[in-house]
Amino acid sequence: MLEAQKNSNMASIGRGNGFMNGVIPVRHPTTLSKVDEFCRALGGKKPIHSILIANNGMAAVKFMRSVRTWAYETFGTEKAILLVAMATPEDMRINAEHIRIADQFVEVPGGTNNNNYANVQLIVEMAEMTHVNAVWPGWGHASENPELPDALNAKGIIFLGPPAISMAALGDKIGSSLIAQAAEVPTLPWSGSHVKYCLINFFPVLYYGVAVPHLISIFQEAIASCQVVGYPAMIKASWGGGGKGIRKVHNADEVKALFKQVQGEVPGSPIFIMKVAAQSRHLEVQLLCDEYGNVAALHSRDCSVQRRHQKIIEEGPITVAPLETGEKAGAGS
Repeated sequence: MLEAQKNSNMASIGRGNGFMNGVIPVRHPTTLSKVDEFCRALGGKKPIHSILIANNGMAAVKFMRSVRTWAYETFGTEKAILLVAMATPEDMRINAEHIRIADQFVEVPGGTNNNNYANVQLIVEMAEMTHVNAVWPGWGHASENPELPDALNAKGIIFLGPPAISMAALGDKIGSSLIAQAAEVPTLPWSGSHVKYCLINFFPVLYYGVAVPHLISIFQEAIASCQVVGYPAMIKASWGGGGKGIRKVHNADEVKALFKQVQGEVPGSPIFIMKVAAQSRHLEVQLLCDEYGNVAALHSRDCSVQRRHQKIIEEGPITVAPLETGEKAGAGS
């Protein structure tokens, strides 16, 4: 087996589980033609024969198993779609499951995810090097970075996820709140509650950063906004997530003490204030949309079990609320 040259800055050529470096395993022409026929029958633009999974752990494993199950049911073979994994040195040392079950893997630098699974430039390079048709980002890492779909589209590679404009809008907490208000979806009182936009014209304006509501830049402004929305309140970074960039405050002294922490955890992010929803549950509805405007509400889930404002357990479907509540949430979404 050939070994690709490696250095600290570049990823290695992809290796297959039982295949030579950089060589995509040959699949039977009949299988390839079945995928092509399936794509044409559904009016698709481009068949997908291979996918790079830009993720690891449970996300990658669940995706691979789902694709294999679907491929077997649809084409009679679970190997109809070639699945290429990304593997860090840390993944390799523990013989991670997503590497073991992939058809092929490509070695990437280790360390924090900005060196690998969250590195847009690296993901695009790996997609080109392995000649895949599409990239699936999973969740976390680069999955909510609008630069990824644009970079892949520029190379003619399909991004299995939302377009950059939707990602930029909904991945931004201020932007998503403004979109909800424009769509007349109820929102908690916050520092931008008074800002109203027409939903039809709003997306492009938001995407180019022109639509700026009452942002908070100094703690004095945060105190003033908290007095308007009422205590207890949350100081939130618009680009925060995973428990970072969020602090609960009960008075002006706490605002003064915690405001800098929010700024420091998500540098450069706009800051806003939102009223705390006490004695509440974190209930979500999963949506699936396509490029033709079709939208389906798949399942509901309860994400109330959290530690430091970060989800620990997601339970689905919702059991703490009446069935009608979940159905109403799905229809409204």
